[in-house]
Amino acid sequence: MGSRLWIQNGRAVLPGGVEQTDILIEDGRIAGIGGAAPGGNVRTIDAEGAYVLPGLVDIHCDAIEKEVEPRPGTLFPMEMAFLQFERKLAGHGITTMYHSLSLGVGLSLRGEHLVSEMIGTIRRLSEARSMIRHRVHLRYEVSHLTGFPLAERLIREGQIDYLSLMDHAPDQGQYRRPGAFQRYVMKNQGVDAEECERIVEELQARRALIDWGKLHQLTGLARQHGVAVASHDDDTPEQVDRSMAFGASISEFPLNLETAEYASGRGMKICLGAPNIVRGGPHDKNLTAMDAVRAGAADIVCSDYHPASLLHSLFGMHADGIPLHEAVRMASLEPATALGEASRIGSIEPGKLADLLVVRTIGGVPVVTGTVVEGTVVSQTRDYRM
Repeated sequence: MGSRLWIQNGRAVLPGGVEQTDILIEDGRIAGIGGAAPGGNVRTIDAEGAYVLPGLVDIHCDAIEKEVEPRPGTLFPMEMAFLQFERKLAGHGITTMYHSLSLGVGLSLRGEHLVSEMIGTIRRLSEARSMIRHRVHLRYEVSHLTGFPLAERLIREGQIDYLSLMDHAPDQGQYRRPGAFQRYVMKNQGVDAEECERIVEELQARRALIDWGKLHQLTGLARQHGVAVASHDDDTPEQVDRSMAFGASISEFPLNLETAEYASGRGMKICLGAPNIVRGGPHDKNLTAMDAVRAGAADIVCSDYHPASLLHSLFGMHADGIPLHEAVRMASLEPATALGEASRIGSIEPGKLADLLVVRTIGGVPVVTGTVVEGTVVSQTRDYRM
């Protein structure tokens, strides 16, 4: 018999509700829920007073970019950034991370060479050793005219697990308000107004040359290889229809409630940002995520750019009246289902991989005191009781 782990006395967040119970893990999988304590050689974790959650599945997070480039033009070694970032993710309860890497937006890490290098680093290090499960989410800017060969190659080679189409351009979508795009570029890219105007002019010229047929081929290729496709920043029902014509099954960050409800009604999964929930609203005056949650037009929560927010958003929704198991589902089983991994991860059920969190609330703030990935304790804090 291989390794065995017994998590006892916890309030387990199961698919149908919260239940005071024990969980047996054998050989990396959930072997049983409830029942008599196992005999023989078993490691025991006492989760009395704590919640036991399924590991969180984060399908959209670009924070790895900030780990490599914390200030514009200041690059750190990718291996160092990845390995240190992974430790943070385990501590935040994220056991499956879809690292969101943008191809064709702005400068530095979002260029073809460095995106390719970052994907290679993630794949190489996660296959050699890893604390958590790593996936790659390629965010493709529709105006990036030279990136098709790279994106196609990455998809064919199985390097991409999730593909989203973006259109970050002035005067539309996320940057519809006058000057919004320019303010973002100057702040995040560290350029002056003159350089920013050059970027705007170049982007507008590229958008006039977009080959929509190639984009259809790219998304079709992705779906042929089992890669889910998402839209980004849909702002009208008409845009939702266009996104679905590309094969998108997930709508990330719709910009208003009307669009979110329309996309949901058409069968798309709606993905919202956890920072929006934690902060009580968006940073850009668009959709307040809790409005979509209350309206039933939200399925998935992701960390977007702030991994610590993901767990906190779930307890924030619970405090707002959402049953805890329903909130947790939005960051575990729903994203796993949307990306085809629900048979293995995303919930506490016998037979699934044992990705589990022990979470205690301190002053109303949820804190991960233990993270288990495939039956191995990969992170623990001082108050972790064993």
